[in-house]
Amino acid sequence: MSFLVNLALGLLFGAGLVVSGMSDPAKVLNFLDLAGTWDPSLAFVMGGAVLVAFVGYRLVLSRGRPINAESFHLPTRNDIDLRVTAGPAIFGLGWGLGGFCPGPALTALGLGATGTLAFVPAMLLGMWAARLLADGGLRSHTA
Repeated sequence: MSFLVNLALGLLFGAGLVVSGMSDPAKVLNFLDLAGTWDPSLAFVMGGAVLVAFVGYRLVLSRGRPINAESFHLPTRNDIDLRVTAGPAIFGLGWGLGGFCPGPALTALGLGATGTLAFVPAMLLGMWAARLLADGGLRSHTA
């Protein structure tokens, strides 16, 4: 049953990405082009997402425990280090250059968008490289 619920939620999320225009790199790049053909419509998508997440987190965290687990697994660290600053900066550069972020890229790949044929493998390579660096770099994997 859990698989079907997750599948339905994933399809709903993907449909939301397509309807909002997040899977169209031209729309995303127009949103980021403040000095040119700026399209503010994605700000409303982001505002709606923030509102839904805010309410959802409040409702879920008001429960004593999750439905399918013994406890919530929330982050305990609150310091700012290189990973917290460099990771989002690299993510933002990739988003600005390619017009995709991971979720919409996978949705656009399913729609057959040609730009994703280069972007998704590069994204997966970047995720692999980030994991490799986080796990101690090449030293621990060659020794």
